[in-house]
Amino acid sequence: QVRLVESGGGLVQAGGSLRLACAASGSIFSISVMGWYRQAPGKQRELVASITNGGMTSYADSVKGRVTISRENAKNPVYLQLNSLKPEETAVYYCNARVPGPYTNVYDYWGRGTQVTVSP
Repeated sequence: QVRLVESGGGLVQAGGSLRLACAASGSIFSISVMGWYRQAPGKQRELVASITNGGMTSYADSVKGRVTISRENAKNPVYLQLNSLKPEETAVYYCNARVPGPYTNVYDYWGRGTQVTVSP
């Protein structure tokens, strides 16, 4: 079991910045990838950025150059630095941890999310 707790959300003006943090506990040694997703009202959850055990990062095209995912040590905590925020990026941001299963399956763990609101 992996437990994830997000923090750092809030209200910011367009063009501003926020840094989100995700603290993982439990069987963190089993995590292969950690990521940040977001879900705006009425929209599907979408991947924002991810980081693998080896430190490889991946970003959604819409955030490249403005967003950085990083981690302090090993896997914990994982940060998401959001810069030049836009009103349309208002959403609940969720931390995700992916754990490989015994076969080809994977287990996804989610935090409860942190609200990011960007005012015009």
